[in-house]
Amino acid sequence: MLVEPRSGLLAAWGNALLAGLVSPDEAALAIVGEDAVHRVEGLPGEAGPVGLTLALGRLRGLGATGFRVALPVPGHPLGLSGPPDFNARALEAEEAVVGYGVPYGLVPEVSEAGPEGDLHVEVVWRVLPVREAPPADVPSLGEAERELAEALRDATAVLSRLDVAGSGPVAEAAVDAYRARVERGGGREVLAPGYPPRAVRVLEMAQRVGLLVSVAYENGHGGAVSASEIAARGEALRPVERVARRALVAAYNAYVEGGEVRR
Repeated sequence: MLVEPRSGLLAAWGNALLAGLVSPDEAALAIVGEDAVHRVEGLPGEAGPVGLTLALGRLRGLGATGFRVALPVPGHPLGLSGPPDFNARALEAEEAVVGYGVPYGLVPEVSEAGPEGDLHVEVVWRVLPVREAPPADVPSLGEAERELAEALRDATAVLSRLDVAGSGPVAEAAVDAYRARVERGGGREVLAPGYPPRAVRVLEMAQRVGLLVSVAYENGHGGAVSASEIAARGEALRPVERVARRALVAAYNAYVEGGEVRR
């Protein structure tokens, strides 16, 4: 969770485009980010792949009034509404974008080439039919914010109890490094233009909780030297990670769930 999921970028900047707050080129540039290129395949009316700018315009012409995010993992179909084929592809990618107002969703397929530090990343967004139904397990912003406050306390307590590096200065250093990296990137907004402050706050808190979990998993076993202790850590962290993912989805979906993008 150190980097925004590609589906979050597409949904957020797609929503800003639909709200008239950014141009198609601005939205496409923000979505592509540091990747080499993004293409969209399977778009109705198009025989082959097209660029993001054309695709977003075509989806708007088909009736799209918003985009929402799904971040599913095995056992937790977060943000999905079917059908099974779309759900399966989204679960494999662990993310997807679902159109609001149109029966289509997009799942990213990422390919990488080149050495570490000089990767060439291409993304193909597959357009697939989706079921127009309420998404699974998506909280409101208020619910997400309350859950995050508790999850942050739980994460710190769990990591400290299990003697994991992520419970103290190592975690704080990772958070500081992440913030510095964001600032070096030119001060890009945490969310696309127009999102309300509460959505931005929830997203930042979710990223912080996710970062603590990532540090815990990536910085050795700490004092958890036995298999049972390692298993206990995973068991304790899973619900915290679940809360963070739910909150990410709530923040990105603030536009379609509450109509909160400001013109």
